[in-house]
Amino acid sequence: MKKVFIFLGPPGSGKGTQTSKLANKLEISHIDTGSLLRKNIEDESELGRIAKSYIDKGLLVPLEVVSSVIKDRLSKDDCKNGYILDGFPRSVEQAHALEKIMDELGTFNLKDDALAIYFDIDNEKLIQRLINRRSCPKCGTIYNLISNPPKIMDYCDICDTKLTIRKDDNEQTARARFETYEKETAPLYDYFKQLGILKEIDADKTIADIWENLKKVVFEETK
Repeated sequence: MKKVFIFLGPPGSGKGTQTSKLANKLEISHIDTGSLLRKNIEDESELGRIAKSYIDKGLLVPLEVVSSVIKDRLSKDDCKNGYILDGFPRSVEQAHALEKIMDELGTFNLKDDALAIYFDIDNEKLIQRLINRRSCPKCGTIYNLISNPPKIMDYCDICDTKLTIRKDDNEQTARARFETYEKETAPLYDYFKQLGILKEIDADKTIADIWENLKKVVFEETK
């Protein structure tokens, strides 16, 4: 049975929303690399300051910084029964680093225990998703003003907190992120396909439809 899930796809393809749903369904941990890095940035740690200088430019955070954050998180007790990675690995080099981390922790093996799920969608559609994205700073719920708006504009449905816009959710930064994605992250598709652990889902659907397709892929692989 697969116990480690790796979500792949361009920025804004809906990975974060679906990861949270799947983590709750399978009762395993959701490891959101972006949130881990943002926490370091908010705490103004040394790693956070380094990460921020790259994120603000739409570039990938250096491997040694991300690996340190990820390894520490995966070593926690709540990851021993499985976890879902969202935002890592983002390059073939990071995939090798993940394999090394997993070997060092001794809990899972990349080829035998992991399933990579690719969210397929056109980049131009994602530009519109990103610039219309809003998130709740309190509970982390993500909204989109076009496809998934809050019931009351600018306020979270769950905790009534005023929604915020990420600094990198603007068209200029978004396009820079896509350029970085195509150069660094897209090759992961072929890498995981060659390992025989890649599955695809159509991410140009409603949240509900993507969820149904995701469940089919996951439970077919975990029978």
